[in-house]
Amino acid sequence: MKAILVNEDKSLRWDNVPDPVIKPDEVLVEIHAAALNRADLMQREGDYPPPAGCPEWMGLEVAGVIVQMGNEAVERSNYKIGDKVCALLGGGGYAEYVSVRYDMLMPVPNNCSMVEAAAIPEAFATAYLNLFTEGGIKAGNTLLMNAGASGLASVIIPMAKAFGARVITTVLTDEKAESITHLGADRVVVTAKEDISEVLREELEAGHGVDVAIDCLGGEIMGKCVHYLTHGARWIMIAALAGVHTEIDLKNVYVRNVRIIGSTLRSRAPEVKAQILAGIVKDVYPKIESGEIKPTIYRTLHITEAAKAHDILYRGENVGKVVLTVK
Repeated sequence: MKAILVNEDKSLRWDNVPDPVIKPDEVLVEIHAAALNRADLMQREGDYPPPAGCPEWMGLEVAGVIVQMGNEAVERSNYKIGDKVCALLGGGGYAEYVSVRYDMLMPVPNNCSMVEAAAIPEAFATAYLNLFTEGGIKAGNTLLMNAGASGLASVIIPMAKAFGARVITTVLTDEKAESITHLGADRVVVTAKEDISEVLREELEAGHGVDVAIDCLGGEIMGKCVHYLTHGARWIMIAALAGVHTEIDLKNVYVRNVRIIGSTLRSRAPEVKAQILAGIVKDVYPKIESGEIKPTIYRTLHITEAAKAHDILYRGENVGKVVLTVK
């Protein structure tokens, strides 16, 4: 089969690799679409290696068709050859086929295309993990989701809204603010014109401060914002694209009982990931199939255009997910 490999100069090529060999608890998926994540860029740069045992090529989420099943996968799951599925991977999605544990699969939702389904596993699992497992968000809570034009925000904002949360998000420009109106955030802060820490102070003083923050930016502003949260709030760090250092008033943290939580999905044990996926099918799929939540697709390109797709993420121009079609 073929897969996208990284050359020594960090360029990409579509080249031959060995066919996957499935284990007894795995299935072989013929990949129809693979969605991009910023972690793919980090892996390409050598900063985010795949877990042991995973293919060296990138790709954390795919959609396709089951073409082969191991004995344990047949016995322990309700899947069968020919089923349309989407899958959460440790790596290996930029390819024609991938082997994956049966409990890392989800069915393709009834009203989703393969392209839309490919955008579900990683982004929705990350959203579910940080909103509910780490964040413990409840109806009536206020969520701060930084970087509102990101692919992850395009999932987290409507998911939080569908479960009754009030959402504040940030973007850099008025144009970006206009591009995310369909996500339904209650307040969009344009950081070129407004200081987000002052906005959070106003919100807190008005009686509806932030209960949960999901932050992929970090940097100096994180330390300023964490002062203006509700008592017992959770600030969840999932990346630090704006910088890895900040200054925090620790007294404010312990007086308010604020919890600062570091969180990544990729490092979780397979059993934990399986529980998250099962929770998505049980709790979130009804809202996907009713149309309350829908993957936002920014652009679709063929797998041989992976470098062009990466450039979209490098430039930060996408609002929603970029997806590669394979078959």
